[in-house]
Amino acid sequence: MVKSGDIISYWAICKEEEAALRRGMNYRLHGKHSVILMNVHPGAPYADRVEAEGKVLVYEGHNAFVKGLDPKSIDQRAANPDGTLTQNGLFDKAATEYKEGKRDVELVTVYEKIKSGIWVYNGIFKLVDTWQEVSGPRKVFKFRLEVAEKQARLELPNEELEQTRVIPTSVKLEVWKRDKGQCVKCGSKDNLHFDHILPFSKGGTSLTAKNIQLLCARHNLEKHDKIE
Repeated sequence: MVKSGDIISYWAICKEEEAALRRGMNYRLHGKHSVILMNVHPGAPYADRVEAEGKVLVYEGHNAFVKGLDPKSIDQRAANPDGTLTQNGLFDKAATEYKEGKRDVELVTVYEKIKSGIWVYNGIFKLVDTWQEVSGPRKVFKFRLEVAEKQARLELPNEELEQTRVIPTSVKLEVWKRDKGQCVKCGSKDNLHFDHILPFSKGGTSLTAKNIQLLCARHNLEKHDKIE
């Protein structure tokens, strides 16, 4: 079972979600839960960002594609030409209805790309807000997601994990480079995890590389939630 902070390949994500994920926004995948793939790198196709020390994600909606037009010159769309909702429209409807008290909050599984071929499972977030804003010559959708207070895999609702905070991308990259993409205990490059040296639940921070290290699954399990 993948846990927040686990480093995972794209193909492993597809296996975990039982789908070939060809887009960043996936509303009610298999009719069960929603999945977002995010990327906050400079030059990323969409302006995603992390706020409030990792408690909040702001995710940008996806572009419309019209033959002969630059996607960044036209408004992002809530509906397709046939009237069906786009992924933007589906997420927008879910957030709007939640704000209006018409439905429960949508829970979203979030994976973040930190570099080519390397992804991190950021955990489960609540889709709490939606709006549109001007970006250059067009309007784009923005979605606000807040970290769920208790982390549990959506198919295992009775198995709760400690609340987590998203480690900023810059910190992840610094730790990855410093620890040479391998476990600091044994040098393994498989089944890696971004581990809080002083656990978050005991006051450890996610905001500095000094408190984050790479551990393999075995050493992460051995440490569990103990202070070294």
